[in-house]
Amino acid sequence: MYLAAAGAGNIRIVDDDTVDLTNLQRQLLFTDSDIGKPKAEAAAARLRIIYPDIQVGARRERFLAANALALAEGCDLIIDGSDNFSTRYVSNDTAVLLRIPNVYGSIFRYEGQATVFAPALGGPCYRCLFPVPPAPGSVPSCAEGGVLGVLPGLIGMIQATEAIKLLTGIGEPLTGRMVHVDTRSMQFRELRLRRDPACPVCGDHPTITAPADIDFSCDLPAPHKQVDSINAEEFAGILTAPPDGVCILDVREAWEHLLTPWPHATLVIPFADLPARLSEVPADAKEIIVVCTVGERSADAVRLLTQHNHTAVRHLKGGLRDVS
Repeated sequence: MYLAAAGAGNIRIVDDDTVDLTNLQRQLLFTDSDIGKPKAEAAAARLRIIYPDIQVGARRERFLAANALALAEGCDLIIDGSDNFSTRYVSNDTAVLLRIPNVYGSIFRYEGQATVFAPALGGPCYRCLFPVPPAPGSVPSCAEGGVLGVLPGLIGMIQATEAIKLLTGIGEPLTGRMVHVDTRSMQFRELRLRRDPACPVCGDHPTITAPADIDFSCDLPAPHKQVDSINAEEFAGILTAPPDGVCILDVREAWEHLLTPWPHATLVIPFADLPARLSEVPADAKEIIVVCTVGERSADAVRLLTQHNHTAVRHLKGGLRDVS
């Protein structure tokens, strides 16, 4: 809506979904009368009302490797507001190959982040941060996640601002910088991002020369055996007076430590590296407490450690988000 109101001359909307009642609390482009209509077509119709002189194209299809280059051909930039990893990788790789910026935004529950991925402007791309998608089960499913209704609008306005800056050549774009916001405290943070020379798509010796779809399901994971856990209140008591022999294992990724520093861990091993670094986990610990951001990976880490003869292992239920 802001791009249309600003007079962006040609907007292409790609979406294969239809408007649902549950969309209306956060997708203000639509009204009750749009329920059941294709999102791309309903959005295009609304934008033409806002600014009749611009051109708005609607494509009711998914942004896939097979059609991405054709859909983005001739565009000055891509704005990625997708909610799945496959589309994020395709939009990133397409933008890199076409040498245009990718204005990125993502949201989860109460938090969101936005940046401009643009190797052609000297910054990194999405794969510089995330070379491969997360392992299944290592992040909460879409059904479990949810989102505060105003958050998409907040991140979307940042993306619109960056798009207008790029189109008009004013200001300093968020290239090499990421803005992160936590709406619960309304704290904004800026993270510095660096291009990875070994990146498979924008690095010095790229191995990806065409967009490719990835297989990543957002379906609910299969049920897991329950593991022992500790709640935030109990955990706070342990942090106040740590018993002897307790090892607190933090399995978050490096970028999560930048967003939310937490200095109380005895040992830090990213979950993806844990199978290869099991020898670093003290075998003589009286108890191991595993923590991550939301309590998903920590539960999986408990299962892994239990399989390798660690008996007194618990994880922080709900993760560090629930720890003040």
